[in-house]
Amino acid sequence: MRIKHIARRINPPSRPGRLAGRLRTLALVSGLTAAFALTAPGTADADQGRPFSTGELKAASDAVLAADVGGTAWTVDTGSKSVVVQADSTVSDAELAKIKKTAGRNAGALRIERTRGKLTRLLSGGDSIYASAGWRCSAGFNVHVGTSYYILTAGHCTQGYPTWRTPLGLSIGPTAYSSFPVNDYGYISYTNALLPHPSNVNLYNGTYRTITGAANAGVGMLVERSGSTTGLHSGTVTGLNYTVNYGNGDIVYQMIQTNVCAEPGDSGGPLVSGNTAIGLTSGGSGDCDFGGITYFQSVVEALNNHGVSLP
Repeated sequence: MRIKHIARRINPPSRPGRLAGRLRTLALVSGLTAAFALTAPGTADADQGRPFSTGELKAASDAVLAADVGGTAWTVDTGSKSVVVQADSTVSDAELAKIKKTAGRNAGALRIERTRGKLTRLLSGGDSIYASAGWRCSAGFNVHVGTSYYILTAGHCTQGYPTWRTPLGLSIGPTAYSSFPVNDYGYISYTNALLPHPSNVNLYNGTYRTITGAANAGVGMLVERSGSTTGLHSGTVTGLNYTVNYGNGDIVYQMIQTNVCAEPGDSGGPLVSGNTAIGLTSGGSGDCDFGGITYFQSVVEALNNHGVSLP
């Protein structure tokens, strides 16, 4: 299960979506589906039982980054004093051996788990939005600086600074800022005065939820995700501060891990907890039929980096 970005490449607009006369933000959240994970055989090291210091754990984490194996995601688990490394189905035994070899004397700190499917970005979105570059994403949250309004979405969607339109072909505006890799968020300017920019999320049942603020995620937090491919799904936050390697140099940091499913086209869609904005859909592995793992960019980080506010 290769970690994937959740954006979908399109020809002509293939989904009219729910954006009829209004551009609303969506929240893609599916029924809670647990990710399939198995400890990979042969990953135990001779000194795996010994305690590892904070410095050794950081060195082991840095080694995973240096090994640069696409289809992996990892974080330092201070509770178990280990570095949890999740590897999708495309990662070979030789690549796992490369990671351990790079870790050297700290290889015993690695706890390698296999995840189902392929880890990729998930291009597409909340309420559907279409890029001039030829892909579909989901709107995340409407935000503003003074009287200037923007759509906050995934950075791998805004990469290359395309212009954007609604499913009905109405112009939204150009990309104003894009941060990917390292981060995964971007801003799209509202330059069409005919389009409203409410502070709500599409629940895909004919109703919308008002967003009143933003907060950081916490492990065990109940969350919902909205997106233009799979609609609304729910689950929990299962980890924080994950580094995700999508391959080809596309590495993002400090990501939120969840067991909420997502599929291509859901990229950029919002992750919420009640009326609070939590994250933006980045990528993951699995699907909404069998479950999977999905990673999210922190909304608080994206807002704070630019002095942007929710409406």
